[in-house]
Amino acid sequence: MFKNHPKGLVSAALANMGERFGFYTMMAILTLFLMSKFNISGTEAGGLYSIFYGAIYILALVGGTIADKLQNYKGTIIAGLVIMTAGYLFLAMPALITTKYVALAALLVIAFGNGLFKGNLQALVGQMYDNDEYRSKRDAGFQIFYMFINIGAMFAPFLATWVRNTFVGMQGFAYNSDLPGLCHQYLDGKMTEEVASGRFSELALKVSNDVAPTDLSAFAVGYLDAFNTGFHYAFLTAVVAMLISLLIFIVTKRILPNPKSKTTTVSNFSKEEIKQDAQEIKQRIYALLAVFGVVIFFWFSFHQNGLTLTMFAKDYTHLGGIFNSVEIFQSINPFLVVFLTPLVIAIFGAMAKRGKEPSTPKKIAIGMGIAAAAFALMAVGSVGLPMLKDTVAQGGLPEAERVTPWLLFAVYFILTIAELFISPLGLSFVSKVAPANMQGLMQGGWLTATAVGNFSLVLGAMMYENISISITWSVFVAVCVMSMLVMLAMVKWLERVAK
Repeated sequence: MFKNHPKGLVSAALANMGERFGFYTMMAILTLFLMSKFNISGTEAGGLYSIFYGAIYILALVGGTIADKLQNYKGTIIAGLVIMTAGYLFLAMPALITTKYVALAALLVIAFGNGLFKGNLQALVGQMYDNDEYRSKRDAGFQIFYMFINIGAMFAPFLATWVRNTFVGMQGFAYNSDLPGLCHQYLDGKMTEEVASGRFSELALKVSNDVAPTDLSAFAVGYLDAFNTGFHYAFLTAVVAMLISLLIFIVTKRILPNPKSKTTTVSNFSKEEIKQDAQEIKQRIYALLAVFGVVIFFWFSFHQNGLTLTMFAKDYTHLGGIFNSVEIFQSINPFLVVFLTPLVIAIFGAMAKRGKEPSTPKKIAIGMGIAAAAFALMAVGSVGLPMLKDTVAQGGLPEAERVTPWLLFAVYFILTIAELFISPLGLSFVSKVAPANMQGLMQGGWLTATAVGNFSLVLGAMMYENISISITWSVFVAVCVMSMLVMLAMVKWLERVAK
């Protein structure tokens, strides 16, 4: 797989595995942690989630600008790794995270470090494919990079969940995803007597080794403390992963390219050539901005996996077997990225040999259509489910009325295929089209488009909590279909610019 690719590709991917590990730790537990720790609604948690995930990507624009100005990509990347590590360590300390605003401050520290790291490492990967020897391998190179960095992400939800559940078990309890919300309801006096003496008491008995609590208030306080502290300690897994990535990058950075050595001057060019070059640069920037505008809507839809799709797993999905915790669903996407990437590369390689491989812009358009299909399946699978407020009133949806976990598995499977058509190929397109002296900035621009989509994630939580579940997913279908049509309309222009 790595044959005929630059030797620095593996090193860059290994260095990025820690960031992916931390990202999927947050993807798996952040929304659930915020709701349980601070007794807030899904919409409010979604607002904090959106700020954090938007900041992760928009600060990449700042990080790209800093690296381009200093011409010190590697130093900026190392600073980002150190700052991210500090942010995760901050989150792992229960005594420090006392309010949701302190938690947000810790999250923004992580986001700033990520901004210094993410886009600049991607720019280095792009630099590896700028010479004629590797130029034709650029799309496959980014697909391999994207696959490899997700290996760590496969294990992040499992390890974070294991740490949380182990701590909960040490306090004499068992894990149950419905109990944090029910404990808050009971302590706030918002639970009906029927639910208190029924479902709440039954679950309290079940998680207490079949020993009925004599005081439900004391049980609620104890369970929440164990559950939330376990979440804090789960963030330590990301700290360890970040330190490993930092070590790998420091040891292997010498084999990665130095973009500052590739700057050129225009002193030997005529005025006409300089003018033509300026026009080409302008067209390239316009093309990138157009693609950025389209992918906003993909990320708005795709990153619901850590918000509304996670909430759906908690509120409407039967948990059991391999899917015995809500967080485990977040391992599906990185596992499928690793599993499907070689297959996708092989298919595109076979098409290329026959001269029928779609262009990168066309692949992105196809990916938007595939994402629409995933949410269409979700909409169909949610038909007949009650609104969330009705399930809360009865202490949660009864197990018999919950949907199979394989619905979410199928949706994640389809969304992962869409991701493979859009995310690594979008990175490849940016590195191919971006002017040489704006590589970090334009990679930051791609991530800024992701940020805009992420800042909008809270809209999904608002719909999820206030309208029909099936209609909520239908909105994402419409958004993805419209984006696909816009992208298809621009394909010929984008193909010309990318030549």
